[in-house]
Amino acid sequence: MLSKWNEISFANPEFFWTLLIIPLMVLWYILRQKKLYGTVKITTTKSFGSSPIAIFRHSLIVIRSIAIAALITALARPQTSLSWQDVTTEGIDIIIALDISGSMLAEDFKPNRLEASKQVAMDFISERPYDRIGLVIYAGESFTQCPLTTDHDVLLNLFDDIKNGIIEDGTAIGMGLATSVSRLKDSKAISKVVILLTDGSNNRGSIPPVTAAEIAQEFGVRVYTVGVGSNGSARMPMQDQFGRTVYQNVEVKIDEKTLKEIANIADGQYFRATNKKSLEKIYQEIDKLEKSKIEVTEYKRKSEWFVPFALAAAILLLLEFLLRNIIFKGIV
Repeated sequence: MLSKWNEISFANPEFFWTLLIIPLMVLWYILRQKKLYGTVKITTTKSFGSSPIAIFRHSLIVIRSIAIAALITALARPQTSLSWQDVTTEGIDIIIALDISGSMLAEDFKPNRLEASKQVAMDFISERPYDRIGLVIYAGESFTQCPLTTDHDVLLNLFDDIKNGIIEDGTAIGMGLATSVSRLKDSKAISKVVILLTDGSNNRGSIPPVTAAEIAQEFGVRVYTVGVGSNGSARMPMQDQFGRTVYQNVEVKIDEKTLKEIANIADGQYFRATNKKSLEKIYQEIDKLEKSKIEVTEYKRKSEWFVPFALAAAILLLLEFLLRNIIFKGIV
């Protein structure tokens, strides 16, 4: 119950200014009481008894004040958005397939290819709050880090956990794509998309990349491929024979021919990212392309909570009327 109250907002909060009426009303009541009854100086009050009914007559102003406060709250229209309307919507399902092989630690992107790819992908996810998005990681083998979900907070937390070395090294592009397609094949969404990032060429796995692209085409999955890496050579950390980290300049080798073929077969596009800024532009372009495919509407229903306050106000005003005209009649 407490969590619901934390989610309450007001459609007309300006009505709360009228709460200033209450202290003015109380002040008027006090001044009126003094004027009506006045004061008399006596030596002792022992001979005067105080009637309980006379004492409790002041409860009327308390009841009226609470009633007015409840009525003003009702006019401010308290609402909660905890209820969602149960409707069927057709959106876009996206799997991000991320290469986490050792070469993704190259520092031609800052701080390196892997961290830059993670950050740009997370920004992309934050810009698409209505889509189901999942994450597949691959190196020498592939693994589903997060299935399709609309809980993007969980997805972003899982992105933070990605690092090189959590699975066997290598570059199994075909396996990464095939795993992504398997996560999308049963989707009922109009648009099913894989964004596949890699900085190398396929050298591991039992499924060739082109075969995986043909499977994607069969299930109506569109594939955008992204080659990540600068032109020429890149500074890359390596372990020497003593276990120390050393750096070498390694030639950038991206199998652009295969990546273009995958995109062509699976009705997508190939992009080349030579730095973090160009990678951001690629995601922006994919974002525009997919928004042009379908417009997704958020279906959300606010629950109105003004009725309990209005009902309480009516009951309290009725109670005050009855007390004034029956119990306290002739006293107030």
